[in-house]
Amino acid sequence: MKILQICSKMPFPPKDGGSIAMNILTEGLIACGNEVKVLAINTPKIFMKEEDMDAEYRRRTGFRSVFIDTSVKPLNAFLNLFSSESYNIIRFYSKNFNEELIRILSAEKFDVVQLETLWVAPYVDTIRKYSDAKIVLRSQNVEYAVWERLAEACTSAAKKWYLGLLARRLKAYEVMMLNMYDGIATITEIDANAFIKQGCKVPVITIPFGIDIRKYKMDNSHTEFPSVFHIGAMDWMPNADGIKWFTEKVWGQLYAQFPEVKLYLAGRNMPDWLKNLKMQNVEILGEVADSHKFINSKSVMIVPLSSGGGMRVKIIEGMALGKTIVSSSIGAEGIDFVNEKDLLIANTADEFVAALTKCLSNKTYSDSVATNARLLAENKYDNLEICKKLTAFYHKLTINKK
Repeated sequence: MKILQICSKMPFPPKDGGSIAMNILTEGLIACGNEVKVLAINTPKIFMKEEDMDAEYRRRTGFRSVFIDTSVKPLNAFLNLFSSESYNIIRFYSKNFNEELIRILSAEKFDVVQLETLWVAPYVDTIRKYSDAKIVLRSQNVEYAVWERLAEACTSAAKKWYLGLLARRLKAYEVMMLNMYDGIATITEIDANAFIKQGCKVPVITIPFGIDIRKYKMDNSHTEFPSVFHIGAMDWMPNADGIKWFTEKVWGQLYAQFPEVKLYLAGRNMPDWLKNLKMQNVEILGEVADSHKFINSKSVMIVPLSSGGGMRVKIIEGMALGKTIVSSSIGAEGIDFVNEKDLLIANTADEFVAALTKCLSNKTYSDSVATNARLLAENKYDNLEICKKLTAFYHKLTINKK
């Protein structure tokens, strides 16, 4: 089967949750015997020259990219207020990208075009015009729900109004597009049910985030216990908001009980307020060179999200590396876990303090949770098995191809 994978960001090298989720499907689909060509939007956030990318990856995927300046521009955002279009969506459309897509579709025949996230949905009409391939949306989140949660959590009246406007316009677009695809592959059952509730009639399958467990080598030889850490892209608003809340509401209480424990914060694009944060035993590391090495060196991972959606890639990676994880319910959405066995759930400041206290004061218990987490990653999130399921879904869709 020949698949064109259209990515809303550079999927290689896989550094953040979104790019990792895209690349792992590329790898898995190829391992299942499919031919995959990748066309990606090269954005300012994760810009990379094609010639600097891994040559073998480019060869295997026939990789092509087109630069689009997707950055938020104040004047354009202001003028957008006087239209009915979703500003989130229109930032990802460009004539140059559309022309490259036409060139590829005119030169090659595909069985499936896989759209990586809603942000590349504006190209559906072009795909329909130049190809008879089945179009499948790979949805990493119900995007409007992410923005609804951001608006709900916001304390600034003006910002709350604007985020609410973005959420409403995004919802109108996302719901309108549901039946424009031939199929949808959601990352969680929660997202699948949300789409069906909104009137989705096309086939929907749940394809969770998977990992190649062979690439996740546990190494506790230099693990700092006790320690607390977070790793994630800090230009994603839910991550930044979650860490701001944690440092303001939780860390002081925990530090009072465990004055020897350090909190390590890692991730690209740290905001200025975090770079300048001066708190006892809090180390701001920024982007780390080797995320696996960093995760292996620490003991308890925190995921204090109050907004967001889909499945958190970093939780599955943390599990695969045998980490004890304390997460909010939203952070752990879509993961098939048993609370206090595979990971711990905490939603309030007091609950986070209690859960972390339980882990930091009892290494035997913490280690047992970490062991169970690794077993869960091995048994439930093997990427090859997940991609076999997705390939079968694609075969079924193409049986009725006109």
